[in-house]
Amino acid sequence: MDLSVLVPLYNEEESLPELIAWIERVMLENNYSYEIILVDDGSNDNSWNVVKQLKASNERIRGIRFRRNYGKSAALNKGFEVAVGNVVITMDADLQDSPDEIPGLYRMITAEGFDLVSGWKKKRYDSKITKNIPSKIYNAAARRMSGVKLHDMNCGLKAYRKEVVKSIEVYGEMHRYIPVIAKWAGFRRIGEKVVSHQKRKYGVTKFGWERFINGFLDLISIMFVSRFGKKPMHLFGALGSLLFFTGFIIAGYLAYAKLFLAGYKMTERPLFYLGLLAMVLGTQLFVAGFLGELISRSSSDRNHYLVEEEF
Repeated sequence: MDLSVLVPLYNEEESLPELIAWIERVMLENNYSYEIILVDDGSNDNSWNVVKQLKASNERIRGIRFRRNYGKSAALNKGFEVAVGNVVITMDADLQDSPDEIPGLYRMITAEGFDLVSGWKKKRYDSKITKNIPSKIYNAAARRMSGVKLHDMNCGLKAYRKEVVKSIEVYGEMHRYIPVIAKWAGFRRIGEKVVSHQKRKYGVTKFGWERFINGFLDLISIMFVSRFGKKPMHLFGALGSLLFFTGFIIAGYLAYAKLFLAGYKMTERPLFYLGLLAMVLGTQLFVAGFLGELISRSSSDRNHYLVEEEF
């Protein structure tokens, strides 16, 4: 099968018929073999009934419904699990992502050899104050911290080689950083394509200001897990050792002063408490790293590595 089009949705009953008709037209015009996976993330409107009606008229549609709202990451991860197309296209259900971009994204994967292609909504129709400006700041920080040079990391319109979606896990709010997750999994051919952005036609956005705080915290989590998930002692042990030996040097200096300088009151100096605190914190960090190593070595996926070729 050429394509799996994955659409996570939450309360999008009005936009679904138009979106599916648009996708079907693009598939027919390009003679693709395809499936459309609609993942209902616990909608409380009539979205699921609309999905069932659409399925009745097109057997290529597959529907998955969560019992409650788990979030976009959960919907994408479940869709990745069941997708069978050689190329997987993800897009939002609100009609702001254009299905007309699918052929271009598909060619970049199949003809140009990219592992992942992310859309770049260069011209946006969202509010500048609530979305555009914060999005630019967020993307600049993400580029600098991750090394993945994309202008629009969180664009819902993306294309993936099948091997990518079968090799990564998306959870929490990590959908914002799928390109970073893919890079750390070893898929380094990551491209970008300028895509058109549509004004929202129905309903209202489902995301608030909290997404920026959560996004920053998730980026830190991803950077830590990617670099130190299998070797926590390299971080905690190094920091702990540095703090402990700093405190030890301070303690040594104070002990020398106490022994050889008359009237020197060691415990009345702030440096004494600083050195003591450094040794205590250093010991705690070192123990945390040691415990992290024990947990990591007991993990079921401690020796899980992605093999690209084998003879």
